Amino acid sequence: MGGIGKTALAVETAHQACSQDWFPGGTLFVDLRGYDDDPVTADQAVLALLDALGVSGPDLPASAVRQYDAYRRLLAERRHRMLLILDNASDPAQFLPLLPGTDRHRVLITSRDRPDSLTGVRLIDLETLPPDDSAALIARALHDADDRDDRPSREPDALRELTSLCGHLPLALQIAAAMLRRRRTRGIASLVTEIKQAGDPTVALDHGTLGTDQYGRSLVLRPVLETSYHRLPPDQARLLRLLALAPGTETGTEAVAALADLGTEAAASLLEHLAAACLVKPVRADEGPDGGVRWRLHDLVRAFGVGVVAGDAGRVEEGEAARGRVLDFYVGWADAADDWLRWLPGSGMPGRFGGRGEALGWLDGERSGLVAAVGWGERERFAGAAVRLAACLGQYLAWRRYFDDGVVVGRAAVEGARRFGDRTDEATAWNNLGLALRWAGRVEEAVEAHTRSYDLYQAAGERRREATAWNNLGSALTEAGRVEEAVEAHTRARDLHQAAGDHNREALAWNNLGLSLRRAGRVEEAIKAHTRARDLHQAAGDRHREARAWHGLGLSLVKAGRVEEAVEGFGRALECYREFEDWYWTGQVLHNLAVVHADADRPAEARTCWLRAADAYTRAGDTAEADRARTRAEDQE
Repeated sequence: MGGIGKTALAVETAHQACSQDWFPGGTLFVDLRGYDDDPVTADQAVLALLDALGVSGPDLPASAVRQYDAYRRLLAERRHRMLLILDNASDPAQFLPLLPGTDRHRVLITSRDRPDSLTGVRLIDLETLPPDDSAALIARALHDADDRDDRPSREPDALRELTSLCGHLPLALQIAAAMLRRRRTRGIASLVTEIKQAGDPTVALDHGTLGTDQYGRSLVLRPVLETSYHRLPPDQARLLRLLALAPGTETGTEAVAALADLGTEAAASLLEHLAAACLVKPVRADEGPDGGVRWRLHDLVRAFGVGVVAGDAGRVEEGEAARGRVLDFYVGWADAADDWLRWLPGSGMPGRFGGRGEALGWLDGERSGLVAAVGWGERERFAGAAVRLAACLGQYLAWRRYFDDGVVVGRAAVEGARRFGDRTDEATAWNNLGLALRWAGRVEEAVEAHTRSYDLYQAAGERRREATAWNNLGSALTEAGRVEEAVEAHTRARDLHQAAGDHNREALAWNNLGLSLRRAGRVEEAIKAHTRARDLHQAAGDRHREARAWHGLGLSLVKAGRVEEAVEGFGRALECYREFEDWYWTGQVLHNLAVVHADADRPAEARTCWLRAADAYTRAGDTAEADRARTRAEDQE
């Protein structure tokens, strides 16, 4: 990528190699200026190389053919190995005629384009700097200019934020350091604020750029990106600027195809060309419907692309249409994935994905884009689709325990539904927001959200959905310690589901009622409620919710002192949760089994269960719970 530090790395490498006497014959360096308006041709470069080798004036052959012959003959005659650095090549035609005719010497070429068509060339892709190295680069630049400059140590958080805004790109970091050296009396935070206010870091950094680097090149960022962009064929340039509008940090090939209104193969081909130009990065992911490859834009390339679109009315509308297409794509695919998460064995098989695991894999890969796309609902043009997308994500975000994302999606969906003017959709959005708030531990806010939900459902005459809102309100009230109110809410939900003949959702209300009754000390009633929930879920063939009923039953049986029956109930819950690869709740059940064994003075069994719980939590991505389980296991030794 332009600005990644190719020249600096090549020169530093050459210095180190020469200091170790790898190239006793010396080095030759040519800047081919491949991305300037007037690149250096091979014919021009060979003249400079011959001059460096001592051939000029009357000794210079008259024709280009004889000049190349003389150049190769001189290299072949040199007994000592040389290093030839051909910097900033944009086309193989610039450097192929300059390669030595002997394998004695070595050649190092830098370019923004991968010469994939050439054989015998080793390709080394350069990445942006790690965060620690980015911070060290700026700190060292400031210290070298003034060893009393202690801003990096005084403002470590601002320094980290600045390197992130620079995308850890060496050229951007170098420009930021130059700006900080000029503003010696101001803190790093002032530059961070200035870049944020500008919106586009490339504009803010170039606005304050000063001087040149050690190679005599101007310290400017945006022109580097512009030259790469303007060299692209029209179809590639279009895809790049549309990809800059995509939600999230990484996008699958299918979603890119929808964004650009292309077939998948056509989109993949264009993406590969952009990757060869180092303007997008392919990221290998888990196997999925689009081959397990995702595409990532560097933050500064994304900001540049957004600016290109914003500067032209026609491209703005082109971008709006692209956003609409990718939002519709996300709704369709997320809805299909959600069907798999809610699928019950024995019912019709959902389409599009090969199974629950594949559906989860797709959702995992597109998660950042899906969450960001819901935020587009703040605009009326996208509100309806964004609300539908949010409704498709609730089950997934709960399954993976992405509670913060759930809150973000829920709030965006509420606002989108209001803007779209659909009260039923707004009620659903409030309900999903309440669930996310409760899972995030914000129970009083959850109570308020579920109350808003059932009020809206009541007004709309949606009795079945009102029952679901009552059920979820009861769970929030239980978490808030208001157990008698919770019992009343769950009872109301149960009665509404019974009246509607929806026995599977009735079972959910029974199970949650059992949890509230246990909290209220009404243990025998709780056991009956969980048993009823279990039986109804079994009749419906809902194994995942059956696991919840077995788990709740086990907790109530422990409370009643019926420990062996509780252990059996926990065991049945484990079977179901493992079947669905629901690792968080597998960990929860194992945790409760461990507590039972510890209370019964069976430390070995307790330790085994806690270690197994730690493994399950780890697979679920909950490292905090995993650490706590391992600590409890160590306490049993």
